[in-house]
Amino acid sequence: MMKKAVLAGFMALVTAAALGGCGMKQASGTSSQAPAAASSTASSSQAQTDKEPVTILVAAAASLEYSYTEQLIPMFQDQYPWITVEGTYDSSGKLQTQIEEGLEADVFMSAAMKQMNALNDEGLMASDSIVELLENKIVLIEPAGSEKFSAFEDIASADMVAIGDPESVPAGQYAKEALTNLELWDAVSAKMSLGTNVTEVLNWIAEGSADAGVVYATDAATTDKVRVVAQAPDGSLAEKVIYPVGVAANSAHPEEAKLFADFLASDEALAVFEEYGFSPNV
Repeated sequence: MMKKAVLAGFMALVTAAALGGCGMKQASGTSSQAPAAASSTASSSQAQTDKEPVTILVAAAASLEYSYTEQLIPMFQDQYPWITVEGTYDSSGKLQTQIEEGLEADVFMSAAMKQMNALNDEGLMASDSIVELLENKIVLIEPAGSEKFSAFEDIASADMVAIGDPESVPAGQYAKEALTNLELWDAVSAKMSLGTNVTEVLNWIAEGSADAGVVYATDAATTDKVRVVAQAPDGSLAEKVIYPVGVAANSAHPEEAKLFADFLASDEALAVFEEYGFSPNV
């Protein structure tokens, strides 16, 4: 009887030890996963930190400057901290000429297809990277506080009209097209002042140097010193006002340039563009 009791006690101790061992193994297995996850996160963060710093140059239409500098570039650099984005902003025609003459831009975003198509035809853009990203509108504006005009066609009665130079400024090209189709160009061109870019035209109207002007809706929305009279009437333009973006064929940093171009087409970037009056075209 005593032997049976001793044997039963011994078996109980063996069973308890075995169960305890299993529990220890399970606990040990669970705890080993946490360091692995932490290590993976640290490795990912370290991989970004270890990337070689890169600076890319973006050549963009003057009407994009506010959205780029105030929100889009800072947002992009937060996501890709090893990439610095520098921008040069002017009329699309001037930027086209600068790129043709050797400007080492990595990304080009114009205010019309004309300039993008020209550079693409010359082999200066990566064709498969071009995206017709945004749509804009052209509007008649006058100085804030003035209510001299009520319709786009009223521009014919203005004393001085300001538009971008149609030779190099897409907004000026659109303005000329609209006025020509409305049979107003001849009446207006004799009293016209031509700006080197749309921002200059906007400033002329804001300061009262001209009593009427044609700019993009997005530019008019950047200041309370002008009043929007009306959009160009339907049918006055043959095609929509499209803003394409693409990567330069000779970019020294094509991967980083593509990252930026792709970012501009993301939902978060398009939402920013809408804040500035653009409409997504993708």
